Amino acid sequence: MMEALLKKFRLLSCAAATLLLGGCQNPAPLPTVPQVDLPRFMGPWYVIASIPTFIEKGAHNAVESYRLDADGTIATTFTFRAGGFDGEAKRYTPRGFVVDRETNALWGMQFLWPIKADYRITYLADDYSVTVISRIQRDYVWIMARAPAIPDDEYQRLVKLIGAQGYDVAKIEKVPQRWN
Repeated sequence: MMEALLKKFRLLSCAAATLLLGGCQNPAPLPTVPQVDLPRFMGPWYVIASIPTFIEKGAHNAVESYRLDADGTIATTFTFRAGGFDGEAKRYTPRGFVVDRETNALWGMQFLWPIKADYRITYLADDYSVTVISRIQRDYVWIMARAPAIPDDEYQRLVKLIGAQGYDVAKIEKVPQRWN
């Protein structure tokens, strides 16, 4: 009986150690762009595609807008229609906090105090027309643009870039955009 208990204890200990050590692994680095001009980055961005969070599943006409406040934080407004173009209007207002002031490309995005989610600007067109927002965990990603559509070849190039970042690109979903 004692031997069976010791065997179970060892098995549980190994399982616990495996879980703990697995949780301590650092994800591979995910570099940001070298520099973001924050005032230029502000304003509306249409969500072209994403690996959506649970609140975004089925989003249509998704737009994320940024406003730089006097205290250096970023007032964010995320709006979309749930489930279709005529779906219920949804609006979320997280706050962005610039974590890396040298590049302005690494933020914490706070939907709920005190948690600040990882938000990395990993691609930004020279003319600030298109961006990719990634996370070190490679669980969510967003392709956003200043216009509601981008050329397909540019979209495919960005999907390839996201794949090179270590994402499963099969999870990327286009966000329907239709504006009158």
